[in-house]
Amino acid sequence: MLTPKSGVFLLGSCICAIASVGSIFELSSGNPELGGLVTGIILAATIPLTGVLFVAAVADARANQK
Repeated sequence: MLTPKSGVFLLGSCICAIASVGSIFELSSGNPELGGLVTGIILAATIPLTGVLFVAAVADARANQK
């Protein structure tokens, strides 16, 4: 059962996934708007955070099943 807590985790995971894909496109364009360093930091932070938030959402949903 999806709870508000697992929904927030899942939303955060989706946002991080979108940010990481956007960062990849920005870096591959050759001229990122925020600069290569900042975009690389965003990419490096959002890839593991996507997985962590997704696992937390699944764990919370499983914990609240009956």
